[in-house]
Amino acid sequence: MSPYEIVWRASRITSGAARKLTHHGAPSDAALLGSRDPRWDDLLAAFRCGEGRPVLLDRARAARLAAAHPEQTAAVIAAADRVLKLRFGFFGYPEQTLAAPLDWHHDPISATTWPAIPSERIDHRTGAGDAKWIWELNRLQHLPWLAQAWLFTGDDRYADGAFDQLDSWLEQNPPGIGIAWRGAFEAGIRAISVAVAVAGLRESAALTPDRYRRVVRMLADSAERCWQERSRFSSANNHLVGELAGLATVALLFPELGQAPRWERRALAALRVEAQRQILPDGAGAEQAVGYQVFTAELLLVVVALLRLRGDRPPEELVAALERSAGYLAAVIGSGDPAPRYGDDDEGFALRLDAAPLREIPDHLAAVGAVTGSPAARQAARPGLAAGWLAAAGHGEPPAPPPAAGPASRYAPDGGLVVLRSGSRRLTMDVGPLGYLSIAAHGHADALAVTLSVEGQELIGDPGAASYYGHPEWRRVHRGTRAHATVCVDDADQSVIAGPFLWSSHAGVTVRGVDLSRGVVDAEHDGYRRLDPPAGHRRWLIAPPEDAALLVVDLVSGAGTHRVRTSWPLHPALDATRTPDGHLARRDGAPVLCLTYAASAETTHYEVRGDQDTNLGWWSHRLESREPAWLVGTTAEAQAPVVLATVLTPFGAAGVSGVAADLAVSRTGDSIEVTWRVGDLHRRVGIDAAADASVILGDR
Repeated sequence: MSPYEIVWRASRITSGAARKLTHHGAPSDAALLGSRDPRWDDLLAAFRCGEGRPVLLDRARAARLAAAHPEQTAAVIAAADRVLKLRFGFFGYPEQTLAAPLDWHHDPISATTWPAIPSERIDHRTGAGDAKWIWELNRLQHLPWLAQAWLFTGDDRYADGAFDQLDSWLEQNPPGIGIAWRGAFEAGIRAISVAVAVAGLRESAALTPDRYRRVVRMLADSAERCWQERSRFSSANNHLVGELAGLATVALLFPELGQAPRWERRALAALRVEAQRQILPDGAGAEQAVGYQVFTAELLLVVVALLRLRGDRPPEELVAALERSAGYLAAVIGSGDPAPRYGDDDEGFALRLDAAPLREIPDHLAAVGAVTGSPAARQAARPGLAAGWLAAAGHGEPPAPPPAAGPASRYAPDGGLVVLRSGSRRLTMDVGPLGYLSIAAHGHADALAVTLSVEGQELIGDPGAASYYGHPEWRRVHRGTRAHATVCVDDADQSVIAGPFLWSSHAGVTVRGVDLSRGVVDAEHDGYRRLDPPAGHRRWLIAPPEDAALLVVDLVSGAGTHRVRTSWPLHPALDATRTPDGHLARRDGAPVLCLTYAASAETTHYEVRGDQDTNLGWWSHRLESREPAWLVGTTAEAQAPVVLATVLTPFGAAGVSGVAADLAVSRTGDSIEVTWRVGDLHRRVGIDAAADASVILGDR
C-alpha cells in the first residue's frame, strides 16, 4: 500500500466514520425526502404507477417471458418455493433448511451466530463461520425470485413471503448493526436486489405505506454508505463497482429521495472511470479473474439497463466497456468452448433474474446483447429469462445467430491471454499480470499457464478457486503455482502470498513474441528472481495449426541447483496412467491425451490425485467444494540452466496417427533443439533463446 493509503485507512479507524452512520443518527422523513410534509400514501401511489422511474419487472412482460421460456420460468417458481420453505443453498455447501422464525445472523454450516454489534467491530476474517455464506443469505438476492414468481403466477404467497422476510430482515438488521452491514459492498449488492424486487411487487396489496417507508429508509441508508464508505486505493476493484451500482440503483428507482439526483451524478461519474479501468482496452477484466469480469460487467449492465428503461442515454463509457468485455469473452469461448477459468470466482450475481446457480458466459452475453445490441455478444449468446427481462431496456432478445466462420486465434495484450485455435482445439496461455492494483486480491500465481480443450471438453485446465474462508488450506494451494499448468521452481510460488486476498510480491511477465498464424508464444516472468540463487522461467508454446500435437518448452535459467516441476492439471473426468515417456489420459476408458516429457537433465515423472496432506490433485467447480483430479508432470533436480519439453497430443474424435516417441532435448548456448518421432516422421524444433519468438519447425 502507498503511504497515502495507509494514512487514509488509519484515519478511517480513528475517526469512527462508520459509527456515524448507524441507526442512532437516522434523519427524519422530512430531511430524507427534502419535504416538509412527506405523505407516504402519495409516495407509494407514485411508486406503484412507475412515475419518474424505470420499471424492469412487470406483469405484462412476465406473461410474455413465461410463454417464451416455460422451463426457466418453472425453475424460478421452484426456486421461489424453496425460499418460502426457508431452503437456501450457496456455493458448494449443501442446501440448508433454516428454522422459523429466520435468524439472519445464524450460519448453519458452522453452527455460528454472528454477533448483533456494530459492523465495524466484526472481524469477518477470523470469525468461526464462513462470512461468505452469511453474506450471501443477507444479500437478499432471492427476493427477485419471489417477485418474479408473483408476477408469473399471481399467487399472493410469493408477495407475502417476500415482505414477511423483508420485515424480519429489517427488524434484525438495523443500519450499521451485524455482519450484513460489514462493508459498503454488501449494502450495495443488497440494495440492487431489494430495490428491483420491491419495484416488481409494487402492485401487491402487501406493500403498505409503512412497509414502503421502512424499505425506502433502509435503501437510503445503504446508498449513503455506498458513497461514504466506498472502496478506495488497493480495494477499489469490483467492490467499488458494486457500491456505485447500488448507489445508482437506489437513486434511479427512488427519485423521491432528496439526495437521489446527487447520488446519481456521483455514481455515474465514478462508474465512467471504473468502467475504463476495470475492463481493459482489449476487453479483458483487470482483476485477472474471469468470474469477476462477468460480475463487474453485469453490475454495469444493471445501471445501463435502468437508465435506458427511464428513457435516458447511458454514459458511453459504460456501454463501451460492456461491448469490449463481451467481445473478449465471446472470442474466448468461440462456438462452444468451455468458459475460461483463471483467478478467483465467488459466483457473484449482480441481480438474479433467473434461477441458474452459476452465471454461464453464453447467458451473460445474451443479457449484454439484449441491452447493448453488441454483435459479438449476440453471436455467442444463449437467450433466456435474464436476457428477456433486460430486453425491454435495449434491442430485444437476441435472435438465433446466423452461421458464422469458425472462431479465430486471438491475443489480448492488456489482459495477457493468448488463444490459439485449430479446428476443434483451443489452447490458451496466460501472459498477463498477477492481478489488479497493489494487492492483486483475486489473481493466482499462474503466469505462463497453458490450458487445452478439444471439441468443447477440457483436458488441461485451471483447478478453480476452491475456497475463500471456509477452507483456508485449500485456498493457499489453489492460488499457488503448483496447482496450475506452469512451472514451479524450488516448490515456491511465483508471487508471494501475504494473506488470503493479498500478495506482497508480484511476478512480472514479459511477452517476447506472439505469432498467431504460426501458433507460437514466447514469454517469461521474473517471479523466481527472488530465490537464492535466483532463477528465471521462460516458456515457448508451439502449436502449429496444421499439427495434431503441440510442444511446450520451458527454460529455467540462472545458476545453482534447483528443483523444477512441470504441472498439468487434468479435468476430473479424466483418468491418468503413467507411461515410460509420460502419462496417458483417458475419458470413459478411451484415450484422449498423451503427455510426453523430456529434459536436458534427469527427470522423474509424478502423478497425484486427491492428496489430503498437500491438497494437490483437486478440482473445484464451485467455491467451497472440490473433487479429486489428476495432477501430473515431471520433476528435475538440476543445475541451471535446464530445459524441459512436453509434447501434448490430443486424440479427438478422429484419433491421431501416432504419439510422440524418442523425445529428446539438447541445449548449446542459446540454441535449444527438441526432436521426436511420430511413426516414421521425425520432427525437429529449433529455438534461438537470444532472439524473440525465434522458432524453426521442420522435419529431419
